[in-house]
Amino acid sequence: MIPLFKFKKILPSAIICLMLMAGCQADFEEPVISLEDYKIEEGFELEVVASEPFLEAPVAIDFDNQGRIWTVEMRGYMQTLTGESEEMPNGVISIMQDLDGDGVADHSKVFLEGLVLPRAIAHVYGGLLYAEPPNLWFVEIENDQPGKKVLVDSLYADEGNVEHQPNGLMMNIDNWIYNARSHFRYQRRDGVWIKEPTTFRGQWGITKDNFGRLYYNNNSTQIMGDYALPNVLTKNQYYTPKGGLGKVLTRNQRVYPLHATLVNRGYEKGVLDADSMLVNVTSSCGPLVYRGGYFPADYDQNAFVCAPEVNLIKRNLLNFNGPVTTATQAWDDKEFLASTDEGFRPVNLFNGPDGGMYVVDMHRGIIQHGAYMTTYLRERLAERGMDKIIGMGRILRIKNTKEGLSEIPDFASASTEDLVSLLRHKNGWVRDRAQQLIIHENRQDATELLKTLLLSDEAASIHALYSLKGLEALDRSLLVKVAQSKTPELASHGLLLLSAWPVTDSLSEETELLNDLVSRSDPLIDMYLMTYLGSEIKKSGIGLVPVIMGLLEKYPESYYLDALMGSLSGYEKILAGFTTDLNTEKGKALVDALGSVVTARENDKKFWIYEQASLAMDDRTHGLQLYRNTCAACHGQAGAGIEGLAPPLDGSEYIKGPVKRLGLVLLHGMKGPLTVNGQRYEFNAQMPGLSANPNMSDQDITDIITYLSNAFGESKREASPELVKSLREIKPKQGAYTEAELLEIINNQ
Repeated sequence: MIPLFKFKKILPSAIICLMLMAGCQADFEEPVISLEDYKIEEGFELEVVASEPFLEAPVAIDFDNQGRIWTVEMRGYMQTLTGESEEMPNGVISIMQDLDGDGVADHSKVFLEGLVLPRAIAHVYGGLLYAEPPNLWFVEIENDQPGKKVLVDSLYADEGNVEHQPNGLMMNIDNWIYNARSHFRYQRRDGVWIKEPTTFRGQWGITKDNFGRLYYNNNSTQIMGDYALPNVLTKNQYYTPKGGLGKVLTRNQRVYPLHATLVNRGYEKGVLDADSMLVNVTSSCGPLVYRGGYFPADYDQNAFVCAPEVNLIKRNLLNFNGPVTTATQAWDDKEFLASTDEGFRPVNLFNGPDGGMYVVDMHRGIIQHGAYMTTYLRERLAERGMDKIIGMGRILRIKNTKEGLSEIPDFASASTEDLVSLLRHKNGWVRDRAQQLIIHENRQDATELLKTLLLSDEAASIHALYSLKGLEALDRSLLVKVAQSKTPELASHGLLLLSAWPVTDSLSEETELLNDLVSRSDPLIDMYLMTYLGSEIKKSGIGLVPVIMGLLEKYPESYYLDALMGSLSGYEKILAGFTTDLNTEKGKALVDALGSVVTARENDKKFWIYEQASLAMDDRTHGLQLYRNTCAACHGQAGAGIEGLAPPLDGSEYIKGPVKRLGLVLLHGMKGPLTVNGQRYEFNAQMPGLSANPNMSDQDITDIITYLSNAFGESKREASPELVKSLREIKPKQGAYTEAELLEIINNQ
């Protein structure tokens, strides 16, 4: 087996240090983790490369240039059924170490500690980018120790619970860093960090294909993606795209678990089958497009998806048809990897520098956040003792039994020629890292080699293109040659970069280029051709209208129009002046779109991603926070009540009953005695109402009602600020409501 981590060159002094270290830490025995309960597809091997006690509750990983695994450990997440541990500063970022060279971690080194719910890392620009809500930080690395630290974004993840905050931090082929559950992307230029709006994408985990399209998902949709490259359809601040973004790539959300598992809404009809098996995915996360190059050919660019609630990983075949991507489940009756181990919680997947697929197994009993956990699930988790599965975590590796793994390149001593050559490597991780090192190390001597590779029409040409862009070594004439490529993917990237180039006098070869590309009638190229045409409208004027209309008539899909509108960015009136007499259906659609953008620009009404600094907090998450601050002291974190002080909320008719009654109690308070779940409570204390609290808005009360209904009732979402406002005027006769008074009000409605 090829070692997971290997020293490229060890000097005599380093050998002495290692011997001394071995003398202090002679025990290199790794924990033995049984995988007997795991079933993986034939032809693949599953192995443990890191586990407890060297890590706990990992949620993400990244690899450094040596191929070492760095882990993000979210140790505070749901250690109990009520999740009070979330504020504990016990999160860490660690480096897994394999000191005996057998491919399995036998030690770990803490890089950062004292973190509260850390969630993502990325090795970029020679340092480490990491997210600890609400901040995004960049820290330099000095001998495996943190150096100078820079605050990149203080609003990276400022609202929401751990399941609904930005994460991912994935460098794409275009040299931008993208996230899931976010509408911003990041890049560093000349030491300055840039934050830029982009499309909102997914929930937990993000991945990419070789072309540079992005893929993501949400809990109930296993794989989603964009038809266009990032920001192609969203460049115009005053235009909202109608299609091509956030596409559900497969309507088939079926899962095939090996055993019955506990899920949040198992009581609802259709969630479980007759054998209590989950029917459709409910906690989809951590997608990965496999680009490792060491799986069988038919696995290349397959989309794998985690389903931790049923202890499995799915495989989907991606199908590319022009700009359109669709997905098909690989099998209708089984999964790529499945287990009966209830602690197996795959939450993220990554391509490795050795060609393997790495599985981040949080290995925890509770993965449902408290803000969303139903009474049904809470009770069953307690009965099963799932809250006792804590303090664990694993990193697993999947490899092709026949092909094995590859050596990790020696990036530390790689020459410029070596790095350019690595852009041709079969492993996408290696190609990506070589590209970023060429840019970060400012290898200007790579320019001519990159230009030669760029014009070779190879798959590596796209990496060469964006390496040159990062080195600021592109020019318009070169991009015209790229756009003439016979490879549709490379030509599309050329058109995209050409459309962003400052408008100059028309070049004769660009007229030739336009005629050539239109004659090809390639659906992929034509979408990026629309982007190019929009950017050229000011220069070429009415002469482009027939070409534009020809493409719009050919393609009824809205994303072709979106590509055009996205690239106009201020030229809408110019094009509108040329299109007043268009009478076809597509012509009228263009005229209407132009008119709406002109109006939006005049009124300064932008596409929401350009106006919203951060995402609003989810109502149930906000409700949970308010509950903990105002209600839990009397009713308990789990809603079980406190003897002599307050009755239970869990399953209470006050929670499950009319929303209006619950709202009245919250606003105006209540005094005993009262009956809950058939039990009589004689309390001397009186519950105070919230209506007199000037800091508690109608929306706040609504959010508390929503959370209470979800956590302790039947997930009713009937409350609204308008209802709460009306209930403020229905006041009790004296101080607070009695049970009889409330009953009378409800019965008289």
